[in-house]
Amino acid sequence: MYPEDRVLVTVINRRRDFVAARDEHWYRIPQVRMPGGVHVDYLGFFLSGTGKRAGGVYWYAEQRGLELAYRRDLLPDEADHPRAGEIYYRVALGELVEKSPPILNPTRRAISFIYTTWDRFINARTVSDLYSRSDYFVDRVFYALRDSSRASQP
Repeated sequence: MYPEDRVLVTVINRRRDFVAARDEHWYRIPQVRMPGGVHVDYLGFFLSGTGKRAGGVYWYAEQRGLELAYRRDLLPDEADHPRAGEIYYRVALGELVEKSPPILNPTRRAISFIYTTWDRFINARTVSDLYSRSDYFVDRVFYALRDSSRASQP
């Protein structure tokens, strides 16, 4: 894992989607939501709804592959769903890893998809930490160049 690895924080709001991620090692994303593709190294999973782990990112997984499929093929039990004919990314996942400590959402900010970097993701304690724009994580190239130039000076 590298600091600049790309992480997509996604939402799981149905138990069947969590079971698919955990047991079958895949997650679905509507292509219409990501028309440019899914270019990430890891996915973090924000669990919404109710339950003792609702309202936070408690799990993540490495992205292992990507393919396109119709929703009806991914969820054959829902073949008559209004979006059954829509195309989805089927993201193949590695094993789910517990995020400790989890990333919580104390302000109850609405979540759909959040792009971030590995260093920001692994150090985040709240969802707001994933959005910071003016700190070391965003400007790490500047700091790396500055530090390397200092190290090379006599």
